[in-house]
Formats: sequence, C-alpha cells, structure tokens
Amino acid sequence: MKKYLRLFLEIVLGLLLVAAGAFGYMNFSGKKHISHELTEVVESLDEAKEELAKTSEELNEAEAKVKELSAKARELEAVKAAFSNGVLLGDIEGIYKGLKTGLSAERQLSLGAVRLLTNGPKDPETVSAFNKALEMADWSSRLNAVCAAQNALVAAGEKITVLADCAPGKGDDKNGKGGHGAAPHWDYEGEMGPENWGKEFPTCANGKKQSPLNIVGPFEKSKDSLEVSYKAGPLRMLNNGHTIQVNIPPGSTAKINGEVFDLLQFHFHRPSEEKIDGKPMAMVVHFVHKNADGKLAVLGVLLKEGNENPGIKTLWANLPKEENVEYAPDGVNFNPGNLLPREFDFYSYEGSLTTPPCTEGVRFFILKTTVNIAKEQVQAFPFKMNARPVQPLNGRELLSN
Repeated sequence: MKKYLRLFLEIVLGLLLVAAGAFGYMNFSGKKHISHELTEVVESLDEAKEELAKTSEELNEAEAKVKELSAKARELEAVKAAFSNGVLLGDIEGIYKGLKTGLSAERQLSLGAVRLLTNGPKDPETVSAFNKALEMADWSSRLNAVCAAQNALVAAGEKITVLADCAPGKGDDKNGKGGHGAAPHWDYEGEMGPENWGKEFPTCANGKKQSPLNIVGPFEKSKDSLEVSYKAGPLRMLNNGHTIQVNIPPGSTAKINGEVFDLLQFHFHRPSEEKIDGKPMAMVVHFVHKNADGKLAVLGVLLKEGNENPGIKTLWANLPKEENVEYAPDGVNFNPGNLLPREFDFYSYEGSLTTPPCTEGVRFFILKTTVNIAKEQVQAFPFKMNARPVQPLNGRELLSN
C-alpha cells in the first residue's frame, strides 16, 4: 500500500512541476510580448515628437513670413495712400502729354504703375496703359516690360496667357543672376539649346518662315526700296545674357518702300547667323526696326575679319559690367550709322526673330557689302557663340536687288 501511495505522490508532484513550468513559460512570454509593445509605443512617441518639432519649425517660418508680408502690405498701403490724391498721376500725365516723341513701352509701363497705385487695378486706363506697353514691346529689347505688364494684367484680373519667361518665382538664370524676375528658358547650347527651343516656344519648332537662312541663289528680283537715316545719341548698352544690345533713342529710322520704321536697338551674333553660300562671317549686327503698326524689319550687316572697326572699338570700350542692367556711360554718344557700309545692295526674305519666341512676320534685309572687324575685336566679344543655326527655306523666295 505504501508503495502505491508513494507512486501516486510522485505522479502528482510531477504534474505540479509540469504545471509550474508551463505557467512560468506563459508568464515569461506575456512579459516579452508586453515589452515588445512598449518598445513600439516608445518609438511611435519619438516619431511623433520629431513630427511635432518639424511642424513647430514650419509654423514659426510661416509666422515669420506672415509678419514679413504684413509689413510689406502696410508699406504698400502707405504708398497707395500717398498716391490716392492723384497729384503725382496728374503731373506725370501732364509731362507725358507734352512729349513730342510719344510714349515708349517703359513710359507706358510706368504710367500704368502710377495709375494702378492711384486708381486701382479695375481702372480701365490702368489696364489700357499696361496693354499699350505690351503692344509696343519688342521681345528682344523689351522683355522686362513684357513680363511686368503681363503680371500686372494678371493681378488686375485680366485673363491672359503669361509667357514662360515671365512666370512668377523664377528669378535666377543658370549663373545665379537674376534678370526680369524669370529664368531664361533658352540658351545656345545644352538642354535648352536651339534644337530644344520648341519645348517652350512652339513657333521655334513649328514655324515655316524661320530665321536665319543660308543665302544662296537662285534669287528673285527685289522691288523693295531701302533708305536709312540714323542719328547720334547717348549710348545705352545692355548685356541681356544672350548678346550685347545697344538701345536707340527716338530719331533713327529706316524707310522701306517709303514706310517709316523706327530703329529700336541693334545687337550682335558670333559667328554670323546668316550664311552666304553656306559660309558664315565672323559676326553679324542686326538692326531691329518697328513701324507704327508694330511690324518688325531687321537690317543685317555682316562683319568680316579684317582691319579694326572704330565703331566697335567705342562700343567694346563701354561694355556693361553687369547682366540685365542698362549701362549709359557719361558723355558718350554713338551713331549706329558708324557700323554701316556705304553700299546698300541687299538680299531680303520673310523670316522671324532668331531668338525665342521666334515670332514670324519679320522682314529681313541682309546687306551684300561687309564691314571689317579685327580678330582681336571678335575675341573681345563676351559671347563665344550666340548664333542660331540656319533654318529650312520651306519654299520661300530669296530676293536680291
């Protein structure tokens, strides 16, 4: 009997040991699971803290920006209040009415700005001034006016398509230098070289009357007449990031078939954009004209490497030191006629601007007689290459007088 009782007790004791082991294991596993969950909670809390810190930093930046904008808004309100009496607007309108030469795109833009501050964006005369600035603005010489006028019209609630170059918030070019408030979207090489201009300026790719051309016979006989009357005036130069441009005061003109075209500006390309029988010259100077209807005409003078050019010497001695800032050296006058040859035989054709947006409807007159430029003067030009490749003729007539 004792033998069986002992066996029974051993069995019970064994079961108790197994149960204790199982309980201990379950208790250990539970604690391990809880520990894992606690670790996850702590990690989530850390992430939440980081997100909260980031949000707090962004909130502080936003508050600082609001304070900055509030200060600018107060400044603007103060300026508007000062303009509200209309005295300055009346004075400017009186001065502009007395000008015999009419208003330039820049003066129309200034007038629109004063009207905007005085009468507000809904004033019809405000909108009219900005629209006139756009109508008068030539792309290659007045991009600042174009962008300012377009953005002002948008602010006034007008539904217009803003040019890509005028999009707000695009302030620096590839060299980190600001221009008219928008980055240049084209260049003469790289990702936005001439072969890719059409991505942002469709006419550059789809136009059928593009410039420049390879000028080669046969030629049709031209019936056009061309007379040039250029006058000396204060030198005003601009490095616009693509070329050296000389802005011309009113008074210099060209007559094409008796119709007057005002000379707006002239600029340079290296090598020449136009080719004669497939060969370019060292450089070309393009004289850009506009008539009363806004039509453009370009007179091209090919520069051949040879003797020093006195006119170029004067220009290169006064090159602008900054991009997109007009430079007017004190006491320096210049006559654009100094860059013209004596003979005015020409080739002519219907073309386009040779820079974006490649607008068509531009009449080209390329003089047959070249003008000398020294090799050293070519090398001193700030741009090593700024010429668009020649474009397809597409059935156009090349004329020769």
